[in-house]
Amino acid sequence: MPKKPHRKTAAIIVAAGKGVRMAAAVPKLLMQVGQRPILAHTLSAFEAANLVDEVLLVVAEPMMNVVVKEVVDIYGFQKVSKIISGGTTRQDSVYAGLKALDPSTQLVVIHDGARPLITPELIDLAVERAAQHQAVAVAVRPKDTIKRGDGQYLFATLNRSELWVIQTPQVFQRDLILSAHQQALREGYQATDDASLVEVLGKKVFVVEGRYDNIKVTTPEDLTYMEMVLRRRHGR
Repeated sequence: MPKKPHRKTAAIIVAAGKGVRMAAAVPKLLMQVGQRPILAHTLSAFEAANLVDEVLLVVAEPMMNVVVKEVVDIYGFQKVSKIISGGTTRQDSVYAGLKALDPSTQLVVIHDGARPLITPELIDLAVERAAQHQAVAVAVRPKDTIKRGDGQYLFATLNRSELWVIQTPQVFQRDLILSAHQQALREGYQATDDASLVEVLGKKVFVVEGRYDNIKVTTPEDLTYMEMVLRRRHGR
């Protein structure tokens, strides 16, 4: 049977955060791990993903020239088509990326620049599923028992079979995620991820099982873990 036509897919890599919890002199995403900046590892996965056509990189305005020179140019990332100034919040930064998309874009992959251990295979799987389901979030099952409580007492144990720990990438049809962000802007609410905004529209988000090593690098301990995963992947 003939293959279905490829849907033009753009990735928005959000890398405008300040990385305060890392407490380092160098911006977090420019820190060297495995002989490359963290952001270069993230971009490498998208460069290798077969179903991603282009990458829009959203960074803090003071870092735009630095990211071009120290990451994009030096490592030769061909898919990076635009570098955009981010906003005050992550949601603002994603929306800036959405507004910069070419109107011919059909699917949008949204990913945290600080998740450098994502794999091209998982990116492509999420894109494939989004072509079928309109909205996709990568997630893993919680390993620990999760309880609900207040500041002092625990009063309920949640059913782990109904719970997911949400990651990125998240992939959406362009018109859907743009509508979700526009409604959030009109009504003045913020969400911690893009899938939440789609849920507000009453749309279901399909789950693609992710990887436990697809961590968001946030603290110095995460750097050690990242180095270990890279050594394991490269057989060192």
